[in-house]
Amino acid sequence: MQLGLDFSLVEALVAGVDEVGRGPLCGPVVTAAVILDPARPIQGLNDSKKLSEARRERLFDEIREKALAWCIARAEVEEIDRLNILHATMLAMQRAVEGLAVTPKLALIDGNRCPRLAVPAAPVVKGDSQVPAIAAASILAKVSRDREMCELDRLYPGYGLAGHKGYPTPTHLAALQALGVTPIHRRSFAPVRRLLEAAQAATFSI
Repeated sequence: MQLGLDFSLVEALVAGVDEVGRGPLCGPVVTAAVILDPARPIQGLNDSKKLSEARRERLFDEIREKALAWCIARAEVEEIDRLNILHATMLAMQRAVEGLAVTPKLALIDGNRCPRLAVPAAPVVKGDSQVPAIAAASILAKVSRDREMCELDRLYPGYGLAGHKGYPTPTHLAALQALGVTPIHRRSFAPVRRLLEAAQAATFSI
């Protein structure tokens, strides 16, 4: 389903749904669902990745203040490892839509897949740069997860989580090699799994 930046969708109780955190080696995958209020327009909505951190922070507060309904949800590291990242993301999206205080008539999901929902749903490829409600959801999810990664940086110093937010950067991979795997790392992801397997093999060889 391909749509332009169609603000008429705001009038139809359409929820936008997006995720942040499928690619990182650690931390939860975070999703958000937002139903915008046509009577309270929000200027400057865009794909969260295209906005400055300061702009995202300002919009984060404005979206929560002006939206008809919003919900931020997540799937934990244990769920990601048990279900795989795709199914964990679908679960987190389902939780976000179910957590809305207002039932949408339609949920538009960023990407090419939809979770199982009790309301009609349609995927929108690159929806965060086309559908206002999905853009709003992308901002809520990204700001929420980025804040959490900054908190985890204080709990697990040395990994650089506040900077790379858990993505597999050279800095992160080097820290994993030097400091080891923490409880917040996704054991099913290849770089983490290989380190654990190497450590186990070293133990058996002693």
